[in-house]
Amino acid sequence: MVIGAGAGIGGHVAKRFAREGYHAALCRRSDQDGLVRMVAEIEASGGSASGHLLNAIEDGTIEEAIEKIEAEAGPITTLVYNLGAQVGNRPLADTHHKMFEMGWRLGTYGLFRAAKVLMPLMEARGGGTFLVTSATAAVRGNAGQHSHAAAMAGRRMLCQTLNAEFAPKNIHVAHILIDSAVNAPDTLGKMLGAERFAKLQEARANGKDEIMEPDAIADTYFHVAHQHRSAWTFELDMRAFTDTAWWNHPVDI
Repeated sequence: MVIGAGAGIGGHVAKRFAREGYHAALCRRSDQDGLVRMVAEIEASGGSASGHLLNAIEDGTIEEAIEKIEAEAGPITTLVYNLGAQVGNRPLADTHHKMFEMGWRLGTYGLFRAAKVLMPLMEARGGGTFLVTSATAAVRGNAGQHSHAAAMAGRRMLCQTLNAEFAPKNIHVAHILIDSAVNAPDTLGKMLGAERFAKLQEARANGKDEIMEPDAIADTYFHVAHQHRSAWTFELDMRAFTDTAWWNHPVDI
């Protein structure tokens, strides 16, 4: 189950798992047409998938989706919590109460709700995996990132508490920090704007890995989900390295 299955990390992780024989349950907030296309692409490649529209901010939606997928597709062995919580670069004066709360609902509260329902089911079945996408803001609070940094740092600490309680019960929790921009038009493209995103694409075409490729990220997610228990990863970070580093013009992700 991928919560946050867009065209970037979430969608590519779903495709990677589907190639290995998993049924991929893709959940996203909007774009029914895009969701249908992604499911069709997985099925055309011989995989199994289903699509689910899910507004994680609304109470009960995550819980209902988990129950529906468990009933229709079978036990959820791996959850990928990939919801972003970026509300934009805003000074404190422009960070309204509702905006701050939305970051928390997406970044921390949604993960808590998913764990509240799914962790007991995994425990009863003898194990499972939670892969949680995180961001630079989980470990560094920059100006204009009040909501995002609070949400991501809370996500990181929640992962630590879940790991402390459930790793002994054979549930692998991994907090995966993405410390570079990801090549995804529906997220980074909108955040940077068309001109700057096009420049990054041009650099990529010239062999400069200034942004992370979601299919390469997906390989790491799959590896972490299948580690031997004696060598589980709890936290890792990934970033792009290049001689013309994009973070000379930083964007909090």
